[in-house]
Amino acid sequence: MELTKEKIREIIAKRVAQEFKDGDVVNLGIGLPTEVANYIPDSIYVALQSENGLIGMGPTPTEAEADCRISNAGGSLVTIAPGGCFFDSFTSFGIIRGGHVDATVLGALQVDEKGNLANWMVPGKMVPGMGGAMDLVVGAKKVIIAMEHTAKGSPKILKNCTLPLTAASEVNLIVTEKGVLEVTDKGLVLKELSPFSSVEDIIATTEATIIVDDNLKTMEV
Repeated sequence: MELTKEKIREIIAKRVAQEFKDGDVVNLGIGLPTEVANYIPDSIYVALQSENGLIGMGPTPTEAEADCRISNAGGSLVTIAPGGCFFDSFTSFGIIRGGHVDATVLGALQVDEKGNLANWMVPGKMVPGMGGAMDLVVGAKKVIIAMEHTAKGSPKILKNCTLPLTAASEVNLIVTEKGVLEVTDKGLVLKELSPFSSVEDIIATTEATIIVDDNLKTMEV
């Protein structure tokens, strides 16, 4: 089944949002990860942190709600939930480096079976820089990669990253529109399968070796 770009992003964001627990402090990276905020269950409270100095972000604002003075680290306009607050970068990176962020959700150009992450530059191309990603992948207790499974048909989940790394051996979980893969000492374990994919499809579109979990589940998306 051919999925639209919008449906792919919705599947990934919905599934990532299921990883959080009540009371978690979570940092969402720019791009697709910001959409996770729209799918956090109403039954739990998650404090969304942004490294430019916010905690307690709410869903993406409507046009009427948007305030040009309030944006996340990626420059996207955001809302502030009741109890949310603002602070300086010194405090914000103290939260991250001090180990107070329960999970960070980041996009990736490449990720490999050892949990290495490349998400900040392609040599020869102009890029804005790494930003707070290198602090987040080391400081957060759990690193979740939210990304499309392939880029123009080419695998993004590799045996070894070929682009400059953001961090080595820090990724815990990879969520794509095709499935959920956990990084383990034995390699990448396919824990959940999208209803729009198959094991054969994932193996064919992944360069890394895939270990299929004995209790493989269907993604709830």
